[in-house]
Amino acid sequence: MATLTISSKNYSSWSLRGWLLCKMAGLAFEEERVPLDDPDMKAELLLLSPSFLVPRLVLEDVTVWDTLAIAAFLNEVFPQAGLLPADRAVRAHCLSISGEMHSGFANMRSALPMNIKAHYPGFKVWAGAQADIDRIVAIWRGCLTAHGGPFLMGTAPTLADAMYAPVCSRFTTYDVKLDPECDGYRARVMALPLMQEWIAGALNEPEELEELGAEF
Repeated sequence: MATLTISSKNYSSWSLRGWLLCKMAGLAFEEERVPLDDPDMKAELLLLSPSFLVPRLVLEDVTVWDTLAIAAFLNEVFPQAGLLPADRAVRAHCLSISGEMHSGFANMRSALPMNIKAHYPGFKVWAGAQADIDRIVAIWRGCLTAHGGPFLMGTAPTLADAMYAPVCSRFTTYDVKLDPECDGYRARVMALPLMQEWIAGALNEPEELEELGAEF
């Protein structure tokens, strides 16, 4: 049995990405939770660390961390799952926008931290975060146009959708206004059974991270 180490289901966007990738691959795994008082976990959630070891996947004699590394590994082990598109050009597009999500959008991450339990109608988005949102919307529109939807790379979710799923959650939490096409994509991702499973876990998570509210 594989083991996936994650942190908070309510707050951790990276844990969600790794968890979705494992589920999408069809991997049977046990969840291992980092203790809520672990300093490394708090550094991740408060964006205080440039690198961290969650999510972390252990499968037999292999340990792999970082969402893109987990995706590459799972694609090798479960190529039939379609985490990466078979077509070379579509796969390159998928990797490019996933890499952009992985390394960018710092203003949006900071201003709109993931918080599944919360909802802020009419939330004021300032210019720095809005520029990131505008770029994400452009990515979504380009993908849906190029590949026909309903997901970013076509008919089925891939790595790209796992990478942008926490953004869909953020846009829901902070009431980000989107055009009908992009709002439809956001709603489809949020309605996925796997997302609903994760959300249920987040809603049942104990309130033991009081200081995060002040830091965010």
